[in-house]
Amino acid sequence: MILRHAEEVRAAHPGLAAGALHATGVDGTADVEASVAEYTSRALARLADDPESRFPEVLAWRRAFARTGLRPTQYRCASESLLRRLRKEGSLPRIHPVVDLCNAVSVAYAVPIAVLDVDRITGPLLEVRPARGDEEYTAFDGRTEHPAPGEVTYADSAGRAHARRWTNRQSGHSAVRDGTRRILVVAEAMHEGGTDTVARVLETLAKELGARRPVTPVTALLSDAAPEFAFGDAARVP
Repeated sequence: MILRHAEEVRAAHPGLAAGALHATGVDGTADVEASVAEYTSRALARLADDPESRFPEVLAWRRAFARTGLRPTQYRCASESLLRRLRKEGSLPRIHPVVDLCNAVSVAYAVPIAVLDVDRITGPLLEVRPARGDEEYTAFDGRTEHPAPGEVTYADSAGRAHARRWTNRQSGHSAVRDGTRRILVVAEAMHEGGTDTVARVLETLAKELGARRPVTPVTALLSDAAPEFAFGDAARVP
């Protein structure tokens, strides 16, 4: 399977930095509490000095959302939403060890991180691209939605949308669950120095996931020169 960002997306957002990680052998029993505490503590220390609305990583995504026609304070990128919740509540929700770890790393680096169940994606292509308007998105409450034409989404070869408003909200269809064994993690940044940040995010997640055998992570930075990440094989969709 191949992950890539469409040329239209890269052209409209020249500051985009992105990277991906594919891992097999994950399960829902890993103990990630110490790691989650470490990364959320980093975020809390930073939030003690400034609210997330002043972070350059967040401001860059707000500008990107504005360029797509979204109101940035109405629709927030996932990392801003998590940081906002962490600042107000002092902790993040517990969902699944892999998701909890990715959320903690997301707030530590202040960039959105998507984590998807590979076996819920129809290959051979998962593309971050403007929606046509006929893609189907499954909300976490089970409702079916259709991204607006032009809205950036993660679209697979079956026309299923795995995100709304790019980094705003993932799909319930490909959410990691107890039976998940293969994951695709995507980190994206818009701020100056974003490539270095994404590289550190991938390095951190590869170290954390790889330490929990038999997980085997593979990572790649995406760029204009190397825009595609080939991973796994054709997905099986129940």
